[in-house]
Amino acid sequence: MEIETVNLDIYGNEPLPWPRAQRALAGFAAGPEDTVFLSTCGPDGRPHTAGVGAVWLDDGAYVVSGRSTRKSRNLAVNPACTLAFPLAGLDLVVEGTAAVVTDARILERVAARYRELGWPATVEDGAFTAPYSAPSAGTPPWQLYFVTPSTAVGVATAEPYGATRWRLG
Repeated sequence: MEIETVNLDIYGNEPLPWPRAQRALAGFAAGPEDTVFLSTCGPDGRPHTAGVGAVWLDDGAYVVSGRSTRKSRNLAVNPACTLAFPLAGLDLVVEGTAAVVTDARILERVAARYRELGWPATVEDGAFTAPYSAPSAGTPPWQLYFVTPSTAVGVATAEPYGATRWRLG
């Protein structure tokens, strides 16, 4: 993967290396203390942001949403989105494109990951079901989306400090 790095730091710190963000993202799963926020854009151009249960796998993020939710309706019209991650030592915003996952093997693998984390997700008719989900997830079944990152901005909250934008491609 080719990575273009732009130093955004105004205090003389070196650009942050992308591997630092990758290490912080490795195995990341949103939890009660680690809310990930998904931002989408509605057909009228207005932004919409909602907390989501994201997991980082396959060099991108998987998120779950009900078909009738505002975020899913927005993504159906415009798949461009951002995800804000509160990582250890690094606040990270990932810009990318979301796509509904329909591959049964991927759905099963990601459902297994969610089960490891305590959410009893199962795959049924190409989507997730479970006895419960987040109050904002909408009614089941829930679609699984994969967000392919294109750009990320990181601001270090621990040494070494800095602020960097990475174009991923």
